[in-house]
Amino acid sequence: MYKIRAKIIKIILITAILFLFFLFPFYFFDSDFIFSFIYTTFAFDLEKHHYTYSEQSIHLDNVPNARDIGGYRMADGRTIKHGLLLRGGYLKDASENDVRRLSEEYKLAYIFDFRTEGEVRHVPDCFIPGAQNVWMPTIDPETEKFSDMHLPPEAYRTLNTFLYKNSSDPLVQTVASEMYPNLVHNEYTQLQYAAFLQTILKLPKANVKGRGVFWHCSQGKDRTGLGSAFLLMALGADFDMVLEDFALSNEFYQAEVDALNEKIAARGGTQTDFDTVQAFVGVSEKNFIRAFDEIRERYGSLENYVDDILLFSDTDKALLRDYYLE
Repeated sequence: MYKIRAKIIKIILITAILFLFFLFPFYFFDSDFIFSFIYTTFAFDLEKHHYTYSEQSIHLDNVPNARDIGGYRMADGRTIKHGLLLRGGYLKDASENDVRRLSEEYKLAYIFDFRTEGEVRHVPDCFIPGAQNVWMPTIDPETEKFSDMHLPPEAYRTLNTFLYKNSSDPLVQTVASEMYPNLVHNEYTQLQYAAFLQTILKLPKANVKGRGVFWHCSQGKDRTGLGSAFLLMALGADFDMVLEDFALSNEFYQAEVDALNEKIAARGGTQTDFDTVQAFVGVSEKNFIRAFDEIRERYGSLENYVDDILLFSDTDKALLRDYYLE
């Protein structure tokens, strides 16, 4: 999509330049004009950068899928400052070196935990000196408790074994496909993510310099990925950038996805089985896109969702961007 837009714009620019050449040929002998022409004509391709997991990873020893969203380019051309906005998986197994780096190198002010009460009790985070732990479970416990789409907790504790046995179960497949739409439309979940954005905003409001934040769930991909998406939207990212960050989790988990799907294929699994494994073990770009298409349909635009549902005002966005962008 981006490449198509860039090519169209380049064609328009070149056509306009050729038209101006015949009207004002003397301008073309001005070196500043020539430089400006070359830059504006080709900058769309030169500045478009495809990010990789390896370059965004903060290379922690025992924290899954831990990475920095610093360096991402926003729609206005500014980029996110490095070392301040970090995402990942649970911190229970963090090594001494991980703890030291999160505390001293990144100077974490907040750690946001999006997991359920049961997940936190079963796999508690380790202590990071200097950081305030903020528990923000993004799955509505009451809705989950009484929902027909509720999987037992043990399913997630032995996920690969559970999926090998149950990836063909219609309930499991439905939970996989509806995971993101259910989250983005749930009022409880929306309020939790709204609180997440407002808590991050406390640092700019207090003008606290150089302190990082870290948000996570269990694997650092689904609930964490949505938190990252909403934060990126507030920072001014276009949807291509939001999707690219979300999809980087597959670079971390894809080998595990492929290995499990190979076993399921050997027992006669179908494409729906494979999609279910992708959604649970990796991330499903297809389901993510569908969820955000539903946001546009229901709320008018992604901007409306940030403004009216996540309660993040233009003033909030301006303050957030001035602090985290460069």
